[in-house]
Amino acid sequence: MHIEQAKSKEQILDHFSIRGRVFIVEQNVPWEDEYDNNDYTAVLFNAYDEEKIIGTTRLYAGKLGRVAVLKDYRGQGIGKALVEAAEAEARAQGLNKVKLASQLEAIPFYEKLGYEIYGDVFLDAGIPHRNMKKMLES
Repeated sequence: MHIEQAKSKEQILDHFSIRGRVFIVEQNVPWEDEYDNNDYTAVLFNAYDEEKIIGTTRLYAGKLGRVAVLKDYRGQGIGKALVEAAEAEARAQGLNKVKLASQLEAIPFYEKLGYEIYGDVFLDAGIPHRNMKKMLES
């Protein structure tokens, strides 16, 4: 497994295809909520098993988001590797903190990676979320 920034047309299409499969098909998120203007300015990351796309995330304006791993590949450290790649990019951008909005069931995953909850529960695309943040070490 390896992580790459999505830069080519093929990599960007790979990225959006995984998000579509995980969020739109699996979780019934409306496509207009899944794909937004932040995609134009975000740094997109893809996880590959050899040449097969298996996961994604993005980083924009100090916010981590859209962590998606195909069902057959979950629990294998791919999400963690994607988050770590985004955090490394945040450090490279000179940021000392990363924020995210986590689905409630994913909170333990992010807590293991050092994220802390703040704020109240809110709905995003009809799914309950909590805001989380992590201070980055230099």
